[in-house]
Amino acid sequence: MKSAVSSSLFFHSKNLLKPNPLSRLESVCLPKPSRRSIVKLPSSSTSGLRSISSSSSSSSMASSFKPEQARVPSALPLPAPPLTKFNIGLCQLSVTADKSRNISHAKNAIEEAASKGAKLVLLPEIWNSPYSNDSFPVYAEEIDAGGDASPSTAMLSEVSKRLKITIIGGSIPERVGDRLYNTCCVFGSDGELKAKHRKIHLFDIDIPGKITFMESKTLTAGETPTIVDTDVGRIGIGICYDIRFQELAMIYAARGAHLLCYPGAFNMTTGPLHWELLQRARATDNQLYVATCSPARDSGAGYTAWGHSTLIGPFGEVLATTEHEEAIIIAEIDHSILEQRRTSLPLNKQRRGDLYQLVDVQRLNSK
Repeated sequence: MKSAVSSSLFFHSKNLLKPNPLSRLESVCLPKPSRRSIVKLPSSSTSGLRSISSSSSSSSMASSFKPEQARVPSALPLPAPPLTKFNIGLCQLSVTADKSRNISHAKNAIEEAASKGAKLVLLPEIWNSPYSNDSFPVYAEEIDAGGDASPSTAMLSEVSKRLKITIIGGSIPERVGDRLYNTCCVFGSDGELKAKHRKIHLFDIDIPGKITFMESKTLTAGETPTIVDTDVGRIGIGICYDIRFQELAMIYAARGAHLLCYPGAFNMTTGPLHWELLQRARATDNQLYVATCSPARDSGAGYTAWGHSTLIGPFGEVLATTEHEEAIIIAEIDHSILEQRRTSLPLNKQRRGDLYQLVDVQRLNSK
């Protein structure tokens, strides 16, 4: 398996609509730059940024903007992470029709990433099954039942406990009664299931002559944003198409996330156009880290993934990436950089709560 290593470097109108309560709460192609070019931004650099003075006029202006009202409920402070620095491993895996092989292959990749120092490992979207509506019902597992009913998550639990690492388990098809979900499981270093995210925004797309795919033919949409405290910090989870909806990322930022993880499988049409762009946008908008992991490309598959798993820094800089083949990326995350960036570019103090608001319906209704 090839390895790549990089050094580190909604809005709501003021006329608010009454939110609908949730029923339950749960934790074309452009020229491509060289993918081997890694953008580095020294932590001490704030080139081109104007610092915001603490003068009375500035304070008065910020007060009149009512930035604390721009997020409802108010944004939570960024929590102190258990680890300031750690390595993340992104396992870009080839996926076949052999489920047992896929599980064994993912296990080996996780072990390799851990042996290279990764304390957090991220797997791709739908890594135990071909990505197709025909395959989802066949490969689906009853995650809550565990054991033989869910061999994929049983493996993730065993490996996370044995290696004492946190695993964002990509996603697999999940069966619950007569429903199927595209589900990501998060396992802590004790092997326990810490969170389960069901893909909220289903991938229904029709670009004539390019690609047509309707996840809603077989899958049910999840209903709940998922944020989880782990041994390496607070993480917001999305799956692939979820990355296109900036409101979800903003909710995670307002809940104090350090990092957003998106297992995904962008295709050969939207991948070159939007994959990196969306990652950098979500990181820049919210001044946090964004990590993505894709399956490796298989040109002979019914659905061809773009690849290019990536780690983005809080200034939108590409810290580590790869091409489309199988690869394990090991890169450093430094949470201390978040405060540096937010001090240099104090967006949270400059939001116009007098003009717009982000409403976190789940938090609002849980009060």
